[in-house]
Amino acid sequence: MVGLMGRVTGTIGPGLVGEVIVRVRGGAEHFLAYPAVAQERIERGTVVMVVEYLPPRTVYVTPAYDS
Repeated sequence: MVGLMGRVTGTIGPGLVGEVIVRVRGGAEHFLAYPAVAQERIERGTVVMVVEYLPPRTVYVTPAYDS
């Protein structure tokens, strides 16, 4: 999981549990998502990289590209 790219489908930020969709195992799956940097807000549609995975369905992400 770590290092895979995904797209934000539900805004991620302080006080918010967001959602991302990531292509894995030949399909696409949704994961609950938190920002890797505590106070960062990541808007819907942003391409992100998974930096930490907590089974079964939680990831910490950071934006893949600078805005």
